[in-house]
Amino acid sequence: MTRTARELLESTTGTLAPDPHANRLLPLIARGAARRSTLAALALEQRHVTAADRRAFLHLAERSATEPGGAEFFATLAEGEALAQDRLGAYAAAVGADEAQAAAYEPLADCQTYPAYVAWLALNGAPVDVVLALSANFTAWGGYCATIAEALRRHYGFDDEACGFFDFFAEPAPELEQKALAAVQAGLDAGQVSQDAVHRYGRLLQAYEAKFWHALWELDQRVA
Repeated sequence: MTRTARELLESTTGTLAPDPHANRLLPLIARGAARRSTLAALALEQRHVTAADRRAFLHLAERSATEPGGAEFFATLAEGEALAQDRLGAYAAAVGADEAQAAAYEPLADCQTYPAYVAWLALNGAPVDVVLALSANFTAWGGYCATIAEALRRHYGFDDEACGFFDFFAEPAPELEQKALAAVQAGLDAGQVSQDAVHRYGRLLQAYEAKFWHALWELDQRVA
């Protein structure tokens, strides 16, 4: 039986769903136990991640120029990263991560493995396979952001502006989903989807995502 784009996207997201215990930092933030310095490090790491991902998505949009739906999907992602960068400033200010601290900050290697792999995918991955792998990862990331936004308000007293970065990624994105479905359906129709590649890309994305959070969790555990 021929699978539709929605069926493939849903099954891929289910298969690649992360271990619910993989993110050890999230429960700390959720109950207000994460240190402010850790929240600041999260802001500073995300400055690098969002900038790198935006450039990677722009490159994927260029590579997808002749593929139905793909260019629009990746261009929308790039626009989203630009918007997220704008919102990140208010969060960084709320946790005390000023420009001087940002300039002096040295990113953690494990936090930057995720954007490094996204850049690798931008160069080497078949765009339609990358659409599927990224879409599955975004589901987990959006859930993390929803939890963090709620915790920042409840336990840290942050206002809507300071939570805007996380609210942005936590919000449903039906337009982006439709563009993903269009790109995947075009790939299916052309016989271009490699489920083996999709699962490999998605598995590595989730592993690097887990490294990001674990590195910040380890930072939080260090004695000040």
